Amino acid sequence: MKNRLSLIALLFLVFAGYAQESYTLAKESVLKINGSSSIHDWTVTANSMKGSIKMDAGALINLLFQVEVAQIKSERGAAMDKKMHAALKMEEHPEVSFKFQEIKKDAGMENSFHIVGMLSIAGAEKEVDITSKFEEVGGNYVFKGNKEIRLQDFNMEPPTAMFGQIIVGDNVTIDFDLVFTKG
Repeated sequence: MKNRLSLIALLFLVFAGYAQESYTLAKESVLKINGSSSIHDWTVTANSMKGSIKMDAGALINLLFQVEVAQIKSERGAAMDKKMHAALKMEEHPEVSFKFQEIKKDAGMENSFHIVGMLSIAGAEKEVDITSKFEEVGGNYVFKGNKEIRLQDFNMEPPTAMFGQIIVGDNVTIDFDLVFTKG
């Protein structure tokens, strides 16, 4: 009887493991950070990202997302990149990451969810609630949305330029369109 129960438990674990499916972040994924300064608005793009999700019977059970700080680049050139990388404390903390904790359906909005997790920027970690459209499209899973954050909430000093004449605003908005493919 004991061997029979052990065999049943083993088969359950094997089949439960097969029910989970893993997906990785696709190259067509996009993440942009938009902000303002005392003279102009600006946008930077994350050019190196990696991530994975695990799904079980259509339900999200795990998500990990990382951005390489050195590859966050602006259209305004190397001087802005250098100041941004310094504000992000790139040398000590080369990645920005998001680690999933839970997902909750957004009542009244189709395919809209609250994704709760730990966001780590510049060495500071904070729980965030991100409203996102989350859906299956052609066998892939897509997260699309935005999240406004305050730099000071992550112990970041907004960068300045031109001897303090140009000051970056404390609020930035992260816009994302993340595609996860099976594999």
